[in-house]
Amino acid sequence: MMRNDKMKTMSPKSMNNYITYARKSSETEDRQVASIPDQLKEVDLLKKRLNIAPHLILSESKTAKIPGRKEFNRLVELIEAGGIKGVLCWNLSRLARNGKDGGVIIWAVNELDLEIITPSKTFTKEDIFLMYIEFGMANQFVNDLSKNVKRGLKSKAEKGWLPSGAKPGYTNDKFAEKGNKTTPIDPERFPLIRKTWDLVLTGTYGPLQALRTLNEEWGYRTPKHKRIGGKPMTRSYIYKMLTDPFYYGEFEYPVGSGIWHKGKHQPMITREEFDRVQIFLGNKGRPRPKTHAFTYPGLLRCGECSAMITAEEKYQIICSHCKYKFSSLNKATCPHCQTLITAMDNPTRLHYIYYHCTKRKKKTCSQKAIRVEVLEQQFDTLLEKIQISEGFKNWAVKHLNEVADIETEDRNSIIQSQQKAYDDCVKRIDNLVKLKISSQNSNNELLSDDEFRNQKESLLVEKSKLMKKLQDTDGRIDKWVELTEKTFNFACYARRWFTDGDIETKKQILLGIGSNLTLKDGIVGVDLEKPLQFIEIARNEVMEISPMFEPTEKPDNSGQMDSFYSKNLSLLPR
Repeated sequence: MMRNDKMKTMSPKSMNNYITYARKSSETEDRQVASIPDQLKEVDLLKKRLNIAPHLILSESKTAKIPGRKEFNRLVELIEAGGIKGVLCWNLSRLARNGKDGGVIIWAVNELDLEIITPSKTFTKEDIFLMYIEFGMANQFVNDLSKNVKRGLKSKAEKGWLPSGAKPGYTNDKFAEKGNKTTPIDPERFPLIRKTWDLVLTGTYGPLQALRTLNEEWGYRTPKHKRIGGKPMTRSYIYKMLTDPFYYGEFEYPVGSGIWHKGKHQPMITREEFDRVQIFLGNKGRPRPKTHAFTYPGLLRCGECSAMITAEEKYQIICSHCKYKFSSLNKATCPHCQTLITAMDNPTRLHYIYYHCTKRKKKTCSQKAIRVEVLEQQFDTLLEKIQISEGFKNWAVKHLNEVADIETEDRNSIIQSQQKAYDDCVKRIDNLVKLKISSQNSNNELLSDDEFRNQKESLLVEKSKLMKKLQDTDGRIDKWVELTEKTFNFACYARRWFTDGDIETKKQILLGIGSNLTLKDGIVGVDLEKPLQFIEIARNEVMEISPMFEPTEKPDNSGQMDSFYSKNLSLLPR
């Protein structure tokens, strides 16, 4: 009763004539906006200042980018029903950030004399134009922000970082500046998730068995956040995780676009391990289509029909129950005894890569496939034929430099002669110009225009040729020494580089060894580059003679070997 008397004394406006609306979105455009309690606190101060009585309060946490908010629609229904004098809110952008909802509010202000009251301004029918501007700015802000966010996420993906929340086993980098955030491993959960993959890779644990072990025996719990987290991994997520290429180092962004990125995060498993798990799952979860990166396609041709050599791989399993061998791609059970692969007791798993003729030029080509191990053994044999020792390489480079010193003396005398011819040519061009412009040739009696043009063109061609000779002579020795040093380094280290190198290194070595790489009857053929042909001959002679200089106690015999190299005609330039 006292409260009613107090309200009557203050002469408040009717409590049914006003509605308060507050909105906070969890999406990007509203992250810096005040929370709903903060907005209501500001509105309470506004009500006290304007002497507005308590009334209905509508609030919701939902984006205003698109129409369809429940409480906003309720607000509109109450306004259209009549009797509402005004709406109190913290800012116009709380009511609408899209054209449709903004239009509804403007219509109500214009047609129903509705007031929109904010702490900074009260909007009435006279402010329609200003409301158009403010709602338009709010809508444009959302559009621009959406484009900027998408652009930023795309840029982050192109840099190799997944533009989304961290996956199990990884964490978000909280301390990096915006735009440079990475995806480090979660030191607590990374080992547990990796062990879960290992369980499935044994072939004796299905996803649900591995999940029970992860949650119940190892005590896995999701990262704890303000309102969520601290719970075991769910059944649905274990399948999602086991079919996610992110764990071997790649991700698709945007999802469903077919655009794949190489991640810079630390992979948890290898590509081969991921593929094996997909076999166990029967390709459940629609993993990324298989695209194996083979090393040698495009480098060899068929020796019978000249078509290119291509590659394919096969995965097979020997059933532990009936010993039947079958292709395991896209299969979940043994075709012979129908035993589930996941139920087999440690089945034998086979993985082969074959190289064979594409037969595009000749369908009846008789060449058979060859295993990659056999092919690489032949490449190793080829590289062994040109391999030279470190000592021989060092002697050869030393000898090259000695020869280069002698050649340099000859080069200097040649350069002097060429420089003299060049200077003489330039002098003749100068004299020709002087004659042309001299007073004695004012009537072109000594040198006509045609004669001047023809002689000048001839001298300029001669000058260009002499300049090229000078440049070639000046750099010929250096280029020759550099090229030869590279050849000896290649012969010395190519075999090791090939053994330890990645796909690109192996390709470059095979391209450098020679031309016309062919495969016929399971044998690799190649035309060695000329410098490597000489090295092969020299190597054979060194292999024959070097045992003569190897006493049982292995003292330093480098002097004897240097003497032999220096006297052997095969090793010296002819």
